[in-house]
Amino acid sequence: MRPGERLPPLEIPVTRTLIVAGAIASRDFQDVHHDPELARQKGASDVFMNILTTNGLVGRYVTDHFGPTAVLRKVAIRLGAPNHPGDTMVLTGTVEEVDGDTAVVRVVGANRLGRHVTGTVTVTVPEGTR
Repeated sequence: MRPGERLPPLEIPVTRTLIVAGAIASRDFQDVHHDPELARQKGASDVFMNILTTNGLVGRYVTDHFGPTAVLRKVAIRLGAPNHPGDTMVLTGTVEEVDGDTAVVRVVGANRLGRHVTGTVTVTVPEGTR
């Protein structure tokens, strides 16, 4: 881990199943995450991914890169453009800071509409396991 290190991009196909399953798994039963007609009535073009699913995908992206011993200490994200069925979200990351076995990684997830998610993840990777 070193400042400036870039994580390889991860492409995530955004399917209707991923959106609905993520909402159900996180107990988010808001209609905009599973009912296309009600989502349109509320101004969206279709159902869209909830923040908890995005949060989980960001965490997965970082731990997949740093390995099974990586421990997420903090995930701070902000949503932008929605993820709709048929989109592909591409996650990218850059290590911003390193202090011993802990790093802060800037993460961006973009789709055809723009940036879906931006934020930072603080991760600890025990010495000898990197």
